[in-house]
Amino acid sequence: MKILIIGGGGREHALAWRLSRSALVKGIVASPGNPGIAELATCVPAPENVSGYLHIAATYSIDLTIVGPEAPLVAGVVDVFQRASRKIIGPTRAAARLEASKLFAKKFFARAGIPTARARESWNEFAFPVVIKADGLAAGKGVVIAQNRIEAERAIEQLGPHVVIEEFLEGEEVSFIALSNGEMILPFAPTQDHKRIFDGDRGPNTGGMGAYCDPRILTSQESGDIMERIMLPAIRQMRKEGNPFTGFLYAGLMMTTEGPKVLEFNVRLGDPETQALMHNFRGDFAEVLTLTEAGPETVYPQSWADCSLCVVLAAQGYPERPRVGDLITGIAEAEAAGAIAFHAGTVKRNGELLTNGGRVLGVTSGGETLQEAINNAYKAVGKIHFDGMQYRKDIGQKGLRRW
Repeated sequence: MKILIIGGGGREHALAWRLSRSALVKGIVASPGNPGIAELATCVPAPENVSGYLHIAATYSIDLTIVGPEAPLVAGVVDVFQRASRKIIGPTRAAARLEASKLFAKKFFARAGIPTARARESWNEFAFPVVIKADGLAAGKGVVIAQNRIEAERAIEQLGPHVVIEEFLEGEEVSFIALSNGEMILPFAPTQDHKRIFDGDRGPNTGGMGAYCDPRILTSQESGDIMERIMLPAIRQMRKEGNPFTGFLYAGLMMTTEGPKVLEFNVRLGDPETQALMHNFRGDFAEVLTLTEAGPETVYPQSWADCSLCVVLAAQGYPERPRVGDLITGIAEAEAAGAIAFHAGTVKRNGELLTNGGRVLGVTSGGETLQEAINNAYKAVGKIHFDGMQYRKDIGQKGLRRW
């Protein structure tokens, strides 16, 4: 089959890389893609609106479309494709409200009986710290943990009048991603993201500074608990409300002493979790994607390698004002060392690869143990350079401390 990937970041590069190794895939088109994806696929400019993706799919005789980022989903690209009877993986605009609106999601969690942080109308109703979230899409940067009154007032001024105010949950964060066809759901291996810009989870939130994938992040009992208390109730409730959820459902969780609680739902694959997941996955991922056409009793066996780890290399000034246009060197040397440098914010000009965004590259490697994956990834990171390059030095360390 021929596949269209909508998006042009590290997540989409990882998808293209994994799908290019599928015996079922005969060609990949990406819109808009990036220089890394261009080595694996035909890249075409992004259209002015979501209806334009339908034209791309028709022009290139696409059999299946995968939506990477949230914005096209919220804009209704799946609805457009469904009306034209073209196969696409992702939720409808109505179902995408689970990510598009934090207020909608909190009310949905209550209707579905899904455990989550308590929410109030005012931060005065909680002891500090409190969590303040922008209601709409914020590219992973719409969350502030306020330690005191001054920070709370500043956060509300920064995020706008439409916010969700929650209690601060203690525990270990986990990213739990699954693929659903509206009836059944297929969980992937657990991952852990690192949102803060600096080591030790300090500094402002970002879109994600790195992630690792290790099946030991959750016990089988914990995974089963998440499926029974969170993922399956979400799928059932969406179907009950007339908005069946199809596509990738991402639960950002806090593993508390009371069990797993939802911090947020996203309606697509995570970034940089996808980079670690696709590197770790063994088998034919295109076959897994056919779950969207399968019946409720169909089971797709999955195989995961031991561990994988992604380190995000960010531009100077990220996340507030990232600088662009810096020359990137050393990718070939990093990949010769066994890693893969997934492009996120890059551009090619006059034969040179330059920075073109906040998160520039996701250097990803694996190993039989988490420590080996860490060593391999950071060895490759050391071979890449661009002026102002910043990255966390502690990706995966929480996993080492746990075991």
